Amino acid sequence: MIQKLIHSSLKIARRLIAAAVMATVFSGLLVGHAVADEPAMQSIEALLKKNTFDDTEAAIAKLEALRNARALELLNYLVERRIYLRTPGDSIVIGEESGDGYRIRSFASDTDLGTAPESELEKIRLNNRLRKSIRQAMATLRLYSNDPGQRLASIKEMQKSVSIDELPMLKAVLAAETNAQVKTAIEATISLAEIRSPEAPVRLAAVAALAQQTSPLVKNRIQLLLQKDADDNFVEPDEGVRVAADKAIKAIDGRLQLLRFGETLFFGISLGSVLLLSAIGLAITFGVMGVINMAHGELMMIGAYTAYVLQLVFPENTSLALMLSIPAAFIVAGLFGIAIERGIIRFLYGRPLETLLATFGLSLILQQMVRSIFSPLNRSVSTPSWMSGSVQVNDALSLTLNRMYIVVFALIVFAALMLVMKKTLLGLQVRAVAQNRDMARAMGIRTKWVDALTFGLGSGIAGVAGVALSQLTNVGPNLGQSYIIDSFMVVVFGGVGNLWGTLVGAMSLGIVNKFLEPWSGAVLAKIFVLIFIILFIQKKPLGLFPQKGRSS
Repeated sequence: MIQKLIHSSLKIARRLIAAAVMATVFSGLLVGHAVADEPAMQSIEALLKKNTFDDTEAAIAKLEALRNARALELLNYLVERRIYLRTPGDSIVIGEESGDGYRIRSFASDTDLGTAPESELEKIRLNNRLRKSIRQAMATLRLYSNDPGQRLASIKEMQKSVSIDELPMLKAVLAAETNAQVKTAIEATISLAEIRSPEAPVRLAAVAALAQQTSPLVKNRIQLLLQKDADDNFVEPDEGVRVAADKAIKAIDGRLQLLRFGETLFFGISLGSVLLLSAIGLAITFGVMGVINMAHGELMMIGAYTAYVLQLVFPENTSLALMLSIPAAFIVAGLFGIAIERGIIRFLYGRPLETLLATFGLSLILQQMVRSIFSPLNRSVSTPSWMSGSVQVNDALSLTLNRMYIVVFALIVFAALMLVMKKTLLGLQVRAVAQNRDMARAMGIRTKWVDALTFGLGSGIAGVAGVALSQLTNVGPNLGQSYIIDSFMVVVFGGVGNLWGTLVGAMSLGIVNKFLEPWSGAVLAKIFVLIFIILFIQKKPLGLFPQKGRSS
């Protein structure tokens, strides 16, 4: 027990010391340069007053050497073209447009100097070379930020053009850095600088260190060593370094290929989740009643427009609007489904061709209704901030948050539907009707109401799928048409009326589609999948998981 306490105390002490060192380094840089600010700023102003490209570049270098927040701010003003040479008095000022003139402040002290007409101000001249120098200097200064995110972004920017001359500064920053992710990035940047060292052993060690990276930028930098100059000589003169570079490229390629596989798999699963949401309601109605509902896509469209309407009701709170749209879309689409079953479908049981034609006509009516109410233009549903952006796994792999949430959402909907089907009275009656309608009617089950509620349940889930789709694409009258054929393919492939078959079928088709797209294109990939399903159905007409029961 005492040893554990001592170990914990030492660990905490080490962390406190490291934090103190970091703070001391940063504060020392800031305080030390604060003292030297006045003469340094005077020399920078003197250079900027000449307003030549070479003198401005020298001023940028001096600002970078200050290593403080004020220097970063001034560099930002410079790249934004807000620093001027004021003709009366020959001084450098920071200007912002204000009415007919400019509100100006002192470049050195940031004191307010009132206003000045545009005729008195001349912008500091910049070219592309100077803009590049300013961005590099700003990236260097962000290394001393208190925000680890800014320090990491700065290091990533430096990696694009790091030179051997920046090694001392990078090693000093590395010694003071406490964040593990930033530390790793700094170490990679040091290796990228050392790869240009005049000493072969240093270059060899740098290549060996970079072989563990997964960044395409690192790979490209190592590939430069294997190129030849105009005289057909290798850029890298040492054969040992070239051999190590070749091995490093192969190692990085292997990792990049694995990451690309993982990214494609993720997009395949996300597409499978969308197909699952769009097909799972169809699996219930098609499986229980044998109704070919061509208006299923329009029920998804209704759910998407429900999300759009709620966004109009709560324009300032997109998260609340999205959360409310899920139950609202289920209810609205479910009521539409019950009305369709009671008004049309119940007169056409046992006549699948006529149900297909009737629901196809209904889909056109629903599309035109939406065009008349909301106009034929596509509408966008805002994505909440917590669903925006992506998770950056490493330099070569990032996963979009909205697709991650939709994968989780699809699995939650699937699990909830399984619970309804397995643990509720409605689920028991639905399964009974699906397996043997006549026997279920003989046992006292009101099969007509089971049909209506089942159709409403499947339609409600289609509405929920529309909410999910509104976060991936624009909402329009033709939204459902993009998914209806895929939904039928999933249901037929997985096994009509089998929810597990729908899950497996949706994920399988989604993943296969995404793996085919890179080399065949999106259209051919869909054609290949359709051909595969046709051939598969020839061998297994009832799908992967055929429904059981007398009526199957």
